[in-house]
Amino acid sequence: MSVRHFIIGTAGHVDHGKSALVKALTGTDPDRLPEEKKRQITIDLGFAELNLAAPNGERIHAGIVDVPGHEDFVRNMIAGVGSIDLALFAISADDGWMPQTEEHLQILTYLGAQHAVIALTKSDLGRVDAVRHEIHNHLRDTPFANSPTVATSARTGEGIENLKDALASALSAIPPQRDIAKPRLFVDRAFALRGIGTVVTGTLTGGRLRRGQEVVVQPANLQTRIRSIQCHGLDMESAQPGMRTALNLPDLGIAQIRRGDAITIPGLGKTTSALVALVEKSARLNAESPAGRPLKNGTSVYVHHGTSRVAAKILFSHDRLERGKKILARLDLASPILAFVGDRFVLRDPGQRHTVAGGMVLATEETAEIFRDTARRNALAARASAPGNVDVCVRTEIALRGGIAESQTILTQSRFGAEEISEALLRSQRDGAIILRGKIAADGALWQKLRSQAMTLIDEAHRQKPQQAGLELTELRSRMGIQAPNVFEAAIEDLCAGDFVRAGSAVARASHRPALPAALQPLAEKIRAALARKPFDPPPRREFETDPRAREVLHFLIESGNLIEISPEVVLLPETFERIKSQIAEFISKNGPATVSELRQVVGSSRRVMVPLLEKLDRHGFTRRLGDRRKLASP
Repeated sequence: MSVRHFIIGTAGHVDHGKSALVKALTGTDPDRLPEEKKRQITIDLGFAELNLAAPNGERIHAGIVDVPGHEDFVRNMIAGVGSIDLALFAISADDGWMPQTEEHLQILTYLGAQHAVIALTKSDLGRVDAVRHEIHNHLRDTPFANSPTVATSARTGEGIENLKDALASALSAIPPQRDIAKPRLFVDRAFALRGIGTVVTGTLTGGRLRRGQEVVVQPANLQTRIRSIQCHGLDMESAQPGMRTALNLPDLGIAQIRRGDAITIPGLGKTTSALVALVEKSARLNAESPAGRPLKNGTSVYVHHGTSRVAAKILFSHDRLERGKKILARLDLASPILAFVGDRFVLRDPGQRHTVAGGMVLATEETAEIFRDTARRNALAARASAPGNVDVCVRTEIALRGGIAESQTILTQSRFGAEEISEALLRSQRDGAIILRGKIAADGALWQKLRSQAMTLIDEAHRQKPQQAGLELTELRSRMGIQAPNVFEAAIEDLCAGDFVRAGSAVARASHRPALPAALQPLAEKIRAALARKPFDPPPRREFETDPRAREVLHFLIESGNLIEISPEVVLLPETFERIKSQIAEFISKNGPATVSELRQVVGSSRRVMVPLLEKLDRHGFTRRLGDRRKLASP
């Protein structure tokens, strides 16, 4: 039977027994630092593993991240709970609900946590029923309102087995973390081991990592490889989402990597120094407390994302963010991070004393016009209302990119897999919302507008200059104002799938037949007459190109086959060209290979004409040059 992998994160006020509870559950003391032993409080993250049997007999492996409860170390707490599947709240029977209990609840809510088990610790001290009622009241109207509460005592062992059963039951009802082939491991520890090199640990999400795989460390964009993988001390060939994972990265020095970095694979987009997000401020905050005060436009904050903490300036679509409200915002970051659409984050004040808000990433590229551009603002609002809907995210991504995007890069940095995105694109096309052409996905209405514009410009060119094969592609692109070559190419392919064709470097209606307008036909007759008077030694071409109209006529005659272009200086009538070819063939057949001079005399022409003419015949495979002579190329 397969094993399901999950991550449990502890939560709760300082000295409410989180670490003791973890030790009672697993046999592992998660407090590893000497300072933690000395002060008897958790300062940094601790780790343990718990193996459980689900009610249906399924095996469950849970990595436990034990977090500090003291207010001085909330930043470390946030780094530990960003990728958990279930929160294990520790609330002591002697203290009940306390300030950090409340702050941890708000942090977990901001991060989108949905599942919890409540351990009512120190139950041997009494007040169990009263505190259980208090917990129930505090969790009302939160995602954890129906979470089971289990009375426990790490000192006596009371309730520990019941807590294991509650954890197993809760985890068995949670879908395993999704594998969307977009692995990210946010580093929470980095250290060096003698003879092994640099090792990093973190919770793996989004996809698998395997031994020997090439990876990238962001935001520094360092290329490296995985020499080995461990999960709670066991060597693994690969790690999957929901695993506590240790990676040996021997090509990197310990100074090159730190907590907050992200290990991922090449091709998953780039880091960003600006986020567009939906930011919310909990209605549970006390209006008189520093955390509950309105968050003003332009305020400096710390953004806690993954295991990183980055200073930022926040810009709202309105003047301020009040308690219980959500608004769109832009976050200008002091240093770049690797964020995906749908990621959750927490905001804390510059003094790192208060958790002031949280939010969800809606776009990972700079969108300076977000507050002034109604269409983009509406797209972000639609995405915010349905963050888990891939169809909405696909359509809004196209809207945010101005209505046209490369289909292969849509939502690369998102929590959706490539197959999900591809299927959503096809559904949107079937619904008529978008158009897929080549590698381009475009808003349906916008694409039809561009198509109509191109058709109008081509038809206008046919009317104004019917002698031309079509509208030059470079001119069409310029007049349509399309900067991206791939978008323009997709538009031309779309046209040519219908009633249009490419004509060399131009595009035209398939029904278009170039024809000289009546006003230019006398010029054409004049050129043909001049060439007919001296067919084998015609006037230089420049004599026909006396003005732009004459140049147009000459170009038309060449393109339509009414003249043969021998060189930039020489043109001939088609019948003259064929007659010369016959004379050359006849002479060489009778006399063998001939020089330019001999052939010139046979034709009655000049070197000015014969040299480029013979070179043209060579290129076309009619003659072949042997030294200073020509022979027929074919027997």
